[in-house]
Amino acid sequence: MSILVIDVGTSSVRAAVVDGSARVHNEFVQPTPPESPHNGLVEFDALAYAEAAIDCARASLAAHGPVDAVGIANQRASTVVWDRDTGEPVAPAQGWQDLRTVGRCLELAGEGIRLAPNQSATKLADILDTVDPDRCRDLCFGTLDSWLVWRLTGGEHHVSDLSNAAVWGLMRGDGTHYDAHVLERLDIPAAALPRIVDSTGVVGSATVLDGAPPISGMTGDQQGSLIGQACVRPGMAKITFGTGGMLDVCLGPQRPDAAVRGRAGTFPIVCWRQDGRITWGSEAIMLSAGTSVEWLVDELGIVDSAEATGPLAESVESTDGVVFVPALLGLGTPHWDYGARGALFGVTRGTTAAHVTRAVLEGVAALGADLVEAVETDTGLTLETLRIDGGMAANPVVVQHLADAAQRPVEVAPVREATTLGAGFLAGMAVGTWSGWDEVADTWQPAQRIEPGAPTDRDRWAEAVERARGWYPELSSLDF
Repeated sequence: MSILVIDVGTSSVRAAVVDGSARVHNEFVQPTPPESPHNGLVEFDALAYAEAAIDCARASLAAHGPVDAVGIANQRASTVVWDRDTGEPVAPAQGWQDLRTVGRCLELAGEGIRLAPNQSATKLADILDTVDPDRCRDLCFGTLDSWLVWRLTGGEHHVSDLSNAAVWGLMRGDGTHYDAHVLERLDIPAAALPRIVDSTGVVGSATVLDGAPPISGMTGDQQGSLIGQACVRPGMAKITFGTGGMLDVCLGPQRPDAAVRGRAGTFPIVCWRQDGRITWGSEAIMLSAGTSVEWLVDELGIVDSAEATGPLAESVESTDGVVFVPALLGLGTPHWDYGARGALFGVTRGTTAAHVTRAVLEGVAALGADLVEAVETDTGLTLETLRIDGGMAANPVVVQHLADAAQRPVEVAPVREATTLGAGFLAGMAVGTWSGWDEVADTWQPAQRIEPGAPTDRDRWAEAVERARGWYPELSSLDF
């Protein structure tokens, strides 16, 4: 049996087939970069995203042939609003990185409603205030999973799964219902909201695709990566090194105690919902990972490509005392300091491009170890092994320094982006490709396992991070 997976990312959409041996093939990709018309604004054409996704899906099916089901993974919290009758978006979609609602979030915080601008709640309210101030239009809201299901089913189904919905800021803390108080305060009509469904289970038929295969799996991208790396038992964790970095750990049926954010800066998440039962997790966030490498390549020009950073960094034995704190967009977990900025310490006349490059890679890995410590603090768990995916998982300097800084083995995923596998597993379990979570767990075969070497100087690292904090005090004081 085989599953078609459509993955709607931040800068591209892709479709691929996952077979019963958990192999990914027949992949097709289209770039879909968002636009930034003004500082802090991130928008995109939702119709173009859907058309690109469907084009990729049709190309994958043409190359492979019929499939048994469809799985969908997507960037979380990016917000689309469309007209129920015409099926057309009524405004540019707002990307998850969009910060235009910072002021409203601060205002709501003063009322005891804690929402962040990277959640969907205030993005949705902002779009409605613009296109439907009287709330008299029949509009639909959804993240890209909802929007894509709507397009694939010809408008028959308006749904989202709980792994996505739980990060919108519109749900009650226990994930059971929409929060009536938040809806009332933001003047969001309940009729505009999607029906929440299980992450694994048949939703409807993708009638715009040949064979009309059933859509039977839906997941947010980070939860998809967690599942794709077979971290499906309590205490199992992964880190995805993309533009930013996300550590997610599976916890089980018990929700974390923190209402919004733990004392070490982690967040409760829904890993998946199956047969109405929720599996909870915890998430730690690094704001700058691949972004720091892009800075080396695009702005500094000291290396030609991201792929070249590993060989350049390996050309020197150490950073020669240079330390880089990847706070180009501020610091996430555990500090949540939006006023922190990237910092380079220990530079001398003898510092070379290789030293700086190695310092940047080691800095990203050191932040990864910070995420591990934060999750262990907030959950009380000990993460015995780390599984990693994303572009930087192919960089040997990053992988080894992560193992050294965290002092535990690191296993590299067999595919660069495990999200596709995760969505495939969810869809496949619904139609019998995999019998259950034990079989999913048994699919894990890491590309390599890296053992920790000598410990790094974590005290020195903590001192560097502290020096990078509070560079813009007015931004450091923001808290969501």
